[in-house]
Amino acid sequence: MRKIYIKGKATLKGEVQISGSKNAALPILAATILLKGECTFTNVPHLLDIITIIRMLRALGIKAEYIGKGRVKVSVNNVKHMAPYELVTKMRASFFVIGPILVRNGLAKIPLPGGCAIGSRPVNLHLKGLEALGAKVKMEHGFVIVQADKLRGGKVYLDFPSVGATETVMMAATLASGTTVIENAAKEPEIIDLANFLIAAGAKIKGAGTEIIEIEGVGTLHAVDYPIIPDRIEAGTFMVAAAATSGDVFLKGVAVEHLEAVIQKLKEAGSEVQVEPSGIRVKGRKPIKPLDIKTLPFPGFPTDMQAQFAALLACAEGTSVISETVFENRFMYVHELNRMGANIRLEGQSAILHGVPELSGAPVMATDLRAGAALAIAALMAEGETEIIDTENHIARGYENLIEKFKGLGVSLKDQINGSDAEKLGPF
Repeated sequence: MRKIYIKGKATLKGEVQISGSKNAALPILAATILLKGECTFTNVPHLLDIITIIRMLRALGIKAEYIGKGRVKVSVNNVKHMAPYELVTKMRASFFVIGPILVRNGLAKIPLPGGCAIGSRPVNLHLKGLEALGAKVKMEHGFVIVQADKLRGGKVYLDFPSVGATETVMMAATLASGTTVIENAAKEPEIIDLANFLIAAGAKIKGAGTEIIEIEGVGTLHAVDYPIIPDRIEAGTFMVAAAATSGDVFLKGVAVEHLEAVIQKLKEAGSEVQVEPSGIRVKGRKPIKPLDIKTLPFPGFPTDMQAQFAALLACAEGTSVISETVFENRFMYVHELNRMGANIRLEGQSAILHGVPELSGAPVMATDLRAGAALAIAALMAEGETEIIDTENHIARGYENLIEKFKGLGVSLKDQINGSDAEKLGPF
């Protein structure tokens, strides 16, 4: 069990280097299954989820290792057709391997995935996309079994612009015969990064970042070295932390174009946000102004940032409304914020936040990755010390060296791991 103790009434000041994007690195590492040879990736965050996908690649017979300083080396030759249950059920993103394995072997056997309990997030869109390319899909004893001697191009319409489904179809279509068109595709920056990696490896892809992506199948893909984009959610989290604590923080290594919605909402809340050539500076201002937020697929407000904004708005001067349209269970953190003195009530898929003058430190539980980040922000604002109990190590799944980065900004905190799981829990 991991516990983080944070002393409140902090004022964040200084510089922080933003790490590479977990959500971009995971599908890109899975996509290496499509090619033969050795790739070296840079700006890869050292996180539990990255460790898990590396273990997944190794279990499939691929040489993969984190070689330090943000670099991962992957060497691909032969690939096994079945992914291990204990890895796929640990992390939902492990399901990304299904399309590449199918393309390489004509057969993929993948357990149904696990991950954060923020909603059902069904894999049916992934499977419908593969079926549209000629794959046969069946469920058997908790496994998804997908078969196809050779995928063929086709039209794939996604009922919802799912990031994962868009990435699964895009990966599979790169080596299919003919042309594939994905309609109502996701537009997230992570989609563009995957497409750019595949293009660098020899794929023919047009329209990534728009609602229509066209992939012309090629015969082979070759190994390539590739840098991962910055993590826009980590950047947004530190921006909110600066705003919530009346801090002054300069973020280095960010992609400003990925953060427009977050920047706009922080300005509406009264913070000063300065975009500079080498990064973004955020200066928090009191009082915090209330906001109305509705989560939407990119370029709308990201669902992965609404919990952090809820912590900020818990002390706004007025009433705020956060409406969640992407995941149905994204408000599990509300009870924990209320334990700290927040005044939040739920109405369907909306949270109504009546701002309070002050939060107070309390023992709280991190129910998922972004909820853990929100509780950390609330702890920075609160009077006294907050104990965040993170039994599943959620926060370490998505934030590289968060403890050290917060300490570098002047935060007083400590990290405690009980039991014999320290090495397994990994970086934080």
